[in-house]
Amino acid sequence: MTRLTKRTVEALKSNRERDTFLWDSELRGFGVRVKPSGTKTFIIQYRNQEARTRRCVIGQYGVLTVEQARDLAQKKLAAVIDGADPSAERHSVRTGLTIAAVCDWYLAEAESGRLIGRNRRPIKASSVAGDRSRIELHIKPLIGNRVVSQLKLADIERLQGDIAAGRTARARRTSRGGQTAGGSGVAARAISTLRALLNHARRLGIIEVSPATGVRIMASQKVKRYLSAGEIRHLGKVMTQMEREGEHPAGLAAIRVMLLTGFRRTEVLAMRKAWVQPDDNLVRFPDTKSGPQIRVAGDSAMHVLEAQALSSHSPFIFPADWGDGHFVGVVRVLGRVCARAGLDKVTPHTLRHSFASMAAAQGFSELTISGLLGHAPRGVTQRYVHLDTALIIAADQVAAEIARLLDGGELRSVREIKQARTLAALRAVA
Repeated sequence: MTRLTKRTVEALKSNRERDTFLWDSELRGFGVRVKPSGTKTFIIQYRNQEARTRRCVIGQYGVLTVEQARDLAQKKLAAVIDGADPSAERHSVRTGLTIAAVCDWYLAEAESGRLIGRNRRPIKASSVAGDRSRIELHIKPLIGNRVVSQLKLADIERLQGDIAAGRTARARRTSRGGQTAGGSGVAARAISTLRALLNHARRLGIIEVSPATGVRIMASQKVKRYLSAGEIRHLGKVMTQMEREGEHPAGLAAIRVMLLTGFRRTEVLAMRKAWVQPDDNLVRFPDTKSGPQIRVAGDSAMHVLEAQALSSHSPFIFPADWGDGHFVGVVRVLGRVCARAGLDKVTPHTLRHSFASMAAAQGFSELTISGLLGHAPRGVTQRYVHLDTALIIAADQVAAEIARLLDGGELRSVREIKQARTLAALRAVA
C-alpha cells in the first residue's frame, strides 16, 4: 500500500483479465480501481451495519483529482461510522421508484376501486379520469423520470411554477379538444393530484416519504360569474324566442331547471324519473359529488320536471335523442342561447352560481344555501329530516323569483319576499 497521488495513479497499469486495485495507505478504505479498459475510478470500501463488505464509486479519475476524491471519501467513510450505507443509497437511486411508476400504480389502484378517498369511499371514476389527464399532460412530461426518493419540496414547487408558466401548454391540434393550457389553476390542480397520489403511496408503504408534504398550492384566481336579474330576464326572453324557432326542447328545459334549482349539470342531465318526488318537492340522488343526497326543489322547478317527464317513455327526465341514455348536449344549447343573448362566459356552473346569488340576495343564510346546493356535509336533509320544510320554503322562494324573471317579470322587493316567506312558513306549520 502507498499513499495515492497523481503520480501513483497515473503509473497504475490495467490488467486485461480483471480489475486492478490500489489502496491508499493513509485513509483506510480509499482506493482506485482500474478496469481492463483502462478506466480509473476512485472508490471506497467499508463494512455496513450488517458487517457486510460494500464498495461505492466516488468518481472517475480525470474528472476528480486525487485530493478531491480523498476529501469525498473521507466524508463518506465518516458517514458510515454514523450508520450510513453509501452503496445502498446509490443503488436505491438507480433502482428506486420513479414518479411515473408511482403514478401508474395510483391509476391502476384507483380505477380498480381499491383506493379510498377523503369521503371514505372508493375514488370516483370521474375524479380518476381528471387525475389521469393531469398526470399524462403535466406531471409525467416534466418529472416522470425522476426518482421519488431524490425529489425535494423545492422540486415540487418548481414543478408548479413550470406548469403555471405554460411549460406543458400545447396549442389546439383539432377543431375540438386537444388543447393543454397552463396557468395557476391548472398548476394548482396538478400539484394537488400529485400530492394526493404520493400520500396514498406513502400510506400504503409504496414509498417511505412524500416529497410533496408541506407544499403550498397556488391560489387560483376564480371569478364567480353569475347572472344578474336583468341578464336572467333577457335570457328567458331569448329562450322563449329560440323555443319557437325549434331549439332543442330538452336542452332549454335543462337550462331552466339548472337555474331554478342550482343543481349541477350532471345531476340534472342524469336525473331519473324514479328519483323525483313532486309531492314532497324532493329529488333523491343515489350518488352526487358529495355522495348520496336528498335535495329539495321549488314548485317552479318541479313543474318543469313533471312536464319534461311526461314528454317521453325514457327512465330519464332528459332522454337522449338516440339510444337509451340521457341528454348530453346542454352545453351546446346554452352556448347558442347565450350567443344570441350576447352573454359572455356563461357555463352550466354559472347557472348554479346564479341560483346561489339569488338566494343570498333574498337573505337566506350560508347554511341554508349550502343545503340547497348540496354543499353541507352529507347534505343537511340527510341528517335532519325536520329541516326539509325550511329548505323547501327557501328553494320555492328562490325558484319563484328566478321563474318570474325568466318569464319577463320584475324582481319583487325585499319586503314582498319576506312577507311571502312568512306566509309560506305559516302554511307549512298549519
